[in-house]
Amino acid sequence: MTTVYKILRADEWAAAQTTEHYEGSPDDLRDGFVHLSTASQLPGTLDRFFAGETGLMLLAVNADSLGEDLRWESSTGGDPYPHYYGALPMTAVTEVTPVRSDD
Repeated sequence: MTTVYKILRADEWAAAQTTEHYEGSPDDLRDGFVHLSTASQLPGTLDRFFAGETGLMLLAVNADSLGEDLRWESSTGGDPYPHYYGALPMTAVTEVTPVRSDD
């Protein structure tokens, strides 16, 4: 199983839990896809897009279950990032872990 990851803010996570799909963050909605990361890309994603934020949640997502709507596309620095074109199904989430908790 290939795993990719999505970082969510607390309000995004709360909204995602009430539905069967995650529509995306404001950045995702602007760009037309859900931004995901590989395990090795997570530190850079956290530093670049979530610097100083607490109360984040990390979703592990089964990439194999996402089908053709998951595309690997070049981003900053030329690295291929996983982008999901659609609402992310919560059934694809295999694990949820707090990141930078408020505690």
